[in-house]
Amino acid sequence: LIILNIKIMKNTKLIEALNNCATHCNYCADACLDEDNIKMMVNCIRNDKACAEICSTTAKLLASNYEDAKSLVEACLKICKQCGDECAKHEHQHCKDCAEACKKCSEACQEYLGK
Repeated sequence: LIILNIKIMKNTKLIEALNNCATHCNYCADACLDEDNIKMMVNCIRNDKACAEICSTTAKLLASNYEDAKSLVEACLKICKQCGDECAKHEHQHCKDCAEACKKCSEACQEYLGK
């Protein structure tokens, strides 16, 4: 039980970053749907949805102490970077906030992977 708690504690920072990123991505995707020029937001929405999904799934598996999470964290890192780059192209506050959450999540993924 102590070893299990240590592993979960070790992953806490990443799990928090993943959940925060998923929340921001879901909010951003929804807010993008309310923008005047929705065609301009299509890539942002798609990236937001993909990022929220991978972050949420990865957080759940890490919280359940899944042993082989490295490949998921690597995928998460890649998608977070893509999403953050896309959101950074837009001036909307929800996009800026999402880009920042993606950046922090990418950093937490890199730290977990030892990069």
